[in-house]
Parts: sequence; C-alpha cells; structure tokens
Amino acid sequence: MREGSKMRILAVDDDEQILKLIRNALEKEGYQVTVQGDPRKLKNLKLTDYQLILLDVMMPGLDGFALCEEIRDSVDCPILFLTAKTNEADIMKGLGVGGDDYITKPFGIGELRARVAAHLRRETREKKHAVTVDGAMFYLMEKKVRYGEMELGFTKSEYAICEYLAMNRGQVFSKDRIYEHVFGYDKESDPSVITEHVKNIRAKCQKAGFQPIETVWGIGYRWR
Repeated sequence: MREGSKMRILAVDDDEQILKLIRNALEKEGYQVTVQGDPRKLKNLKLTDYQLILLDVMMPGLDGFALCEEIRDSVDCPILFLTAKTNEADIMKGLGVGGDDYITKPFGIGELRARVAAHLRRETREKKHAVTVDGAMFYLMEKKVRYGEMELGFTKSEYAICEYLAMNRGQVFSKDRIYEHVFGYDKESDPSVITEHVKNIRAKCQKAGFQPIETVWGIGYRWR
C-alpha cells in the first residue's frame, strides 16, 4: 500500500494549471485529491474529510489568509499555503491565522510531494473534529464513522466501542474492560452485551467491505 493511500487532500487555487499539477503529482503518490478553484464553494465540502489542505494566498474575493482563519477552528489537519509572497511579515501573518507552512511558487513536483508527505507523517496534534484510522473516518463531534463513501450507521454504543478500539489500535481489551469504558463502572458488567454489539459492528462493516475488529481468543478484541 502506498504511503498516501486513503489520505485525502484538498487544494484551493484559482489557477487551473496549478490545480492540475497538484492533482497529477499527488494522485501518483496514492493520495485522493480534491481541487477547488473558487474558495467561496468550500461551504459545499465537508472539510473534516481531509488530512491536509493546500491554500493559495492570492485569490480573488477571499484570500488564503482569510480563508484559513475562517476554517481553522473547524479542521484539525495541516494547512499549507501556496504563495509567491516570502517576506517575513506575510509568513508571520500566515502562521498567525493558523497555517502550518509555506510552499513558495513556482514549486517543483518533488518539493510538493516531499512537503506534503513530511507534514502528514509528523502530524500529531490532538484531533477534535475527525481522525482517520485504517481508512475509517471517525467524526469525533458527530459520533459517526464512514468508510469510503459509506456511512456505517452505528448506534451510540457501537460507535463508542469502535472509537475505543480504533484509538488504541493494536491493544487487546477484554469484554469487561470495553463494557466499563462504554457503559461506566457503576453498571453491572455483562460481557454478552459486548459480544452482540461487536457482531452488529462487524455486519455493518462487512457491507462497507472491511473488517477491522479481531477476536483474540480467551482475551477479548482489538482493532487490527
């Protein structure tokens, strides 16, 4: 699997040639790339779907700095500016409104790929809105999960189990431990409830074409 597999990137620039270059360069690395030439149309996109956003600074109507400031509180991902402006004042302004880095125009394909990959590899900020685990997108505020283009339709308890296992990927948890996390210590533990929830989770995941929860016999469950 390529490094960029399942990673979604949004590029916003009023220059169609720049957008074409970005899409071609990053899709060859396995990224899923969405391009948008009109920043005013971003309201039609679910920005929490993306793991990185590229913003042109100089756009008519709404520049990249203003756009970054507008969306920063609603997205967790790195935001990189595309700009010919390299003076210190502009750099400080961009970082001050929530940007993470600059890519100076004109840029080469190699530099673009390297900078994008570097930011995705070292992205460690706490996620408040959305996080992707093995291709499954967890919407943390809405308590929903999507895989590919399919929303999995989990109940509240099913979502809580999946989020717990996914955010602790690779660790094995007993049914009692999962029950305590989801329902609380004041409830009488009933491991059979977790078994039924996991069965329902697997059925819904199967419809989307993946099975993330593994049974560790005699112990419990883990996210693969």
